Amino acid sequence: MKLLLVGASGLVGSHVLGKALADDRVELVTAPVRRPLAAHPKLLAPEVDFDALPQGASWWRADAVICALGTTLRTAGSRAAFRKVDYDYPLAVARLARSHGTPTFVLNSAMSAKRSSWVFYSRVKGELEGDLETLRFPSLTLVRPGLIGGQRQENRPGERLAVAAFTLLAPVLPRSLRINPAAVIAQAMIEAAIAGSAGRHLIGSAELVAR
Repeated sequence: MKLLLVGASGLVGSHVLGKALADDRVELVTAPVRRPLAAHPKLLAPEVDFDALPQGASWWRADAVICALGTTLRTAGSRAAFRKVDYDYPLAVARLARSHGTPTFVLNSAMSAKRSSWVFYSRVKGELEGDLETLRFPSLTLVRPGLIGGQRQENRPGERLAVAAFTLLAPVLPRSLRINPAAVIAQAMIEAAIAGSAGRHLIGSAELVAR
C-alpha cells in the first residue's frame, strides 16, 4: 500500500515512520515535512509549508493517511498556535487527501477528546474528530491514547514525572489509565490504515497498553 504520514518527526509519528518503512505490506511512505528526514528507498519526504500546502500534488492520493500531528499549549505558546497545529493542519490535510480520493484516515487523537469539553485541549481534539467525520472517509479510525510513553526530543518534565508515577502504579491501575507506549500506538495506527475497514472506529487507551 501507499501511505501518507503527517507528523513524522514527532514521538508517535517517528515510530509510525520506522515501522511503516520496515513493513513489507507498505510500498511507499510519503511524509510531508518542514525539515528534511533521513533518506530511505521507500520514503518520499517533500518539504512543505503547512500554511500553504500544495493542493495539486499527486501524493495526496494514497491508500491511507495516518495523522500524528500535535503539540502542547506550552510548546505552541498560545491557544491560537496550538489550534493551528492540532486542528487546522490535520483538517487541511484530510480535506486535500479526501478530495484526491484517499479512502482511509487514521488520527492520533486523545482519550479526553470531546467537542463540548470545557478544557481547551480536549475541546480542540473533539472538534477535529467531529469535523473529520463530515468528510465522509469510507474508513475513519480515531485513536485515543492516554498518557503516552516514549523518549521525546523536546523537554517535558511534567510529563516525565507523570509517566514515572503511572509506570510505578501500573499493577493497580485499570488498563485505561496505564501508559500507552508510542510504539504500541504507532502499530495500532498502521494496522488500522492497512485494514481500511469500512465505517468509523475508535481505539481507546485500554487497547494501547503494552502486551
